[in-house]
Order: sequence, then C-alpha cells, then structure tokens
Amino acid sequence: MKAAQDGDLLEDDSHQENGVQTNQYSSISPPASPVAQDEPFSTYFEDKVAIPENVSQVFSFRKLWAFTGPGFLMSIAYLDPGNIESDLQSGAKAGFKLLWVLLGATIIGLLLQRLAARLGVVTGMHLAEVCNRQYPTVPRLILWLMVELAIIGSDMQEVIGCAIAFNLLSVGRIPLWAGVLITITDTFVFLFLDKYGLRKLEAFFGFLITVMALSFGYEYVLVSPDQGELLKGMFVPYCAGCGPVQLEQAVGIVGAVIMPHNIYLHSALVKSRDIDRKNKKEVKEANKYYFIESSVALFVSFLINVFVVAVFAQAFYGKTNIEMNKECNETGSPHSDLFPLNNGTLEVDIYKGGVVLGCVFGPAALYIWAIGILAAGQSSTMTGTYSGQFVMEGFLNLRWSRFARVLLTRSIAIIPTLLVAVFQDVQHLTGMNDFLNVLQSMQLPFALIPILTFTSLTSIMNDFANGMVWKISGGIVILLVCAINMYFVVVYVTALNSVLLYVIAALLSVAYLCFVCYLAWHCLVALGVSCLDFGSRMQLSQHTDGYLMSDMDTDSLFER
Repeated sequence: MKAAQDGDLLEDDSHQENGVQTNQYSSISPPASPVAQDEPFSTYFEDKVAIPENVSQVFSFRKLWAFTGPGFLMSIAYLDPGNIESDLQSGAKAGFKLLWVLLGATIIGLLLQRLAARLGVVTGMHLAEVCNRQYPTVPRLILWLMVELAIIGSDMQEVIGCAIAFNLLSVGRIPLWAGVLITITDTFVFLFLDKYGLRKLEAFFGFLITVMALSFGYEYVLVSPDQGELLKGMFVPYCAGCGPVQLEQAVGIVGAVIMPHNIYLHSALVKSRDIDRKNKKEVKEANKYYFIESSVALFVSFLINVFVVAVFAQAFYGKTNIEMNKECNETGSPHSDLFPLNNGTLEVDIYKGGVVLGCVFGPAALYIWAIGILAAGQSSTMTGTYSGQFVMEGFLNLRWSRFARVLLTRSIAIIPTLLVAVFQDVQHLTGMNDFLNVLQSMQLPFALIPILTFTSLTSIMNDFANGMVWKISGGIVILLVCAINMYFVVVYVTALNSVLLYVIAALLSVAYLCFVCYLAWHCLVALGVSCLDFGSRMQLSQHTDGYLMSDMDTDSLFER
C-alpha cells in the first residue's frame, strides 16, 4: 500500500510491454517524499487530460486539441516583457534589419523545446527531477542555485513589466511599488485557477495570448509598416550599415528569446497528458503532437514579436530625442521631459515605448500598448511561478503543501523586485533590465547542456534518444547560443569601467567556467566521446550511456 501511495516503484531491469522493450526509466515516477504529508500533495498535473482513443488517422485534430496547452504556456516566455523590450529596441535601433535574427532564434528555441518535451514524455520526469537523480549532490545544488537565479531575473522583469503597465494605465497614479504588490496579489489568485480544471487554466493563458495579439496587432495596423522591408529583413540574413550597437542588439535578441528556465518548464508541462509511457506507439504519437503544438505556439509568439519590432522600426527608427520631444510637446503630452533636447538617437524601453506611441498616434495607442504589456507580464509571471515550483520540487525533492510552495517561490523574487520598485524610478529601468538580461544569459548553459546530455542517453530515453544528427546539430546549436550570450556578458562587463568590478568578474568567471566545463564533460561523454571517460563516476568501457547511474536514489536501483 505504501509503495502504491508513493508512486510506481521500479520494475525489473527490462521487460516486454505491448511489444516494447522498456527499462526502469520508462516506468519510473518522481521520487517519493521521505516524509509523510498531512495534506495531499497537489500539482499542476493533479487531473491529467485524457487523449482520445480509437483514432486511426495519421493525423487527428481531436488528438492535437487534446495535446494543445503546454506548448502555448511555454511560448509565453517568448512574449514576456523582456522580449517585448528587446523587440522594440531592435526596431528603434536597427529597423527591420534584425528580423532574421529573431526568426533564427525562434527556430533554435523550437528545436531546444523539442528536446525538453521529449524528455518529459519519454521519462515521465521533468528536467529538474532527472538532474536530481543523475548529478552528484554538490553539482546538483549549484545547478539549482543557477537556475533559481535565472528564474528570479526573469520574474523581476515580468513583475516590473506589469507594474509599468499599471503605471501607464493609471497615468502615473499607481507608483511602481504599488503595481508590484498588485501583480503579486493577482498572481496568487490566478495560479489557483487550475483548482477548477487544468483546461480552464490553459484557456486563461490562451486568452492572455489573444489579448497580446490583439493589442500589438492593433499597433501594427495603426502604424502600417512597409511589408517589403519587413519581408526583406525577415528572410535576408544581412544587416547593411550596422555597427556595434546593432550587433549588441542582435545578441540581445537571442538572449531574450532563449530562456533557461523555459526548458525546465516545458519538460514538466508535458506531463499533464495521460500517456502510457510503456506503449512505444503512444509515446511516439505524443512526441509528434507536442512538436506540432509547440510549432504553432511559437509561430504565434513570433508573429506577435514581429508586430512589436515592425511598429518601432517603421515609426521610430532613426528618430532623435529632439524630434520626439517636439512631437510630444505638440500633442500636449506630459512626458516630453523624457527626451532631452539633443540630437542623440532615440532610446526606448517598455515605459518610453508606450509614451512615444501616445505622442505620435494618440492616447488610445498608449493605453492599448499598456494592456498588451499587462497581459505579457501577468501571463509570464504565472508561468515563471510554475517554473520556480517545478525546479525547486525537482532539484530538492520537496513535497510541501500547494500554498507553501507558491508562497516560497513567489517570495524569492518578490523581495528584490520590491527593492527595485521602491528605490528605482519608473523612467530609469533600462540599466536594471540590461543587468537582468546578462544574468539570464549566463545561466543558459545550465539548462541547455543537461537537456542535450540526458536526451542523448539510451539508458534514459530508450529508442527515443537523440540520433547522431541531433547530437551533432544540438551540440553546435548549444555551443553557438552559449557563445553569443557570453559575448553579450563580456560587452556588458567591459562597459562597467571599474577595476574592482573587473577583478570580481574575473574571479567569478573562473568558478563559472569550471562548472560549465564539468557539465560539458559529462555531456560529451553522453554524446559518445569515450576518450573523455575517466574518473570514478563514469564507467563507460562497456555501455557509454550508463554513466551517472551510481547516483540514482535507492528506489531506482536495479540489477544491471
């Protein structure tokens, strides 16, 4: 009875089920809590969505609809306030010329999300749970701390984005700190929507995405961008006349789109469907429909991002501060002092973006922009809270009550966000946003390297492990993304102009690179580079994909 309550324990090393060869990973459940809980443990997966049976077609819209949900929740991270700010800055600084970078980053993101979804579907565990079982204690705790930093950085951007939206909608009457408190409160309320059914919660997220599409789509129609220039910028990978500013912006786009905590989130969300993981056909079918759903979701998010880039590319590319000051004065805007009387290139963020839209296109454009930002911030704050719960539960094997978990994961990000809101003016948040982008860029290897490692191991993924093409292409993509983001970090640090900060950054870099190399070493061994197989933790002379198995908890041990 106890075993049944704690989860399915491992069966034999290998057996036949529905004609499919399986091992312990194909039937393993998340680790059971060592401590009995007074309150039943509840998660996002309390009620799993049933998949229609007896559908013989190669493709079924009924089945696609049943699998629709996790991909759209995942896609919200591609529409958070940090991404929106990156979009508008891209348009204002480079016009349409960097749309191809946005397209490429979204495609790369889709390929990485595919790996995350497959891990969750095949193993029944999300990435944090797999890391918990596969890495030794110290590296596992360091990895958890790094991912938590990424979640905190993302959450701060999202909550501040909501607070800015409230400030714009109230014409400055709601200060930043009050907007933060409102956002935190309504996030608690919305997060318990899944008590009324998982599909209702997913429908609510779909509603918020629709609000973003309508809001930014309205701005797009209002501005009427040049469609020829838009298509040229999207499909011609070239940036004529671009300099360091545009290069940094291109790097910023990649960093904003590909977010580390989103890999952990997506691998968890796919567990919400009722799939028999012992049945190879069902697993293969789930992977197919999840990939289709993720493709549609990221296509929608890409269109919304394009709306924002195109609006600012058409209306504000090449504008100067003095030109915008003049336009705001002519329309009677109270925000003309935001733009100094000089010929410097116009610089915008989420707040100034709403202001300039209001100055040029009228108050309606400002308020509709603010509604879109509010939807982006609110939805991404909620998914960010889910990320925090999954990461903490997975890495630390926590089994707390639902309220305690939500309270803890919100509190971790609330305190620094409130400090920023109290001591920073709403008009001067760009510096903080740049710092948070750098912080998240530095955490990317701690999601990308583990996901490639574990999806390449047949001991974990069975027949669904990455093939040679995926191993090579995945390794190249991850190396490219990490290199781009490290460039972004170097540019930011070198601009600090402080010897003390340089020394601190150098010391931290040594520790950081050592840990990244440790993860990369394990990844290379998983990819089949057997010459790197040395040390007591890795015994690969006979079975390359059997490494790290010595760290499985006692419920997962089996005779090899």
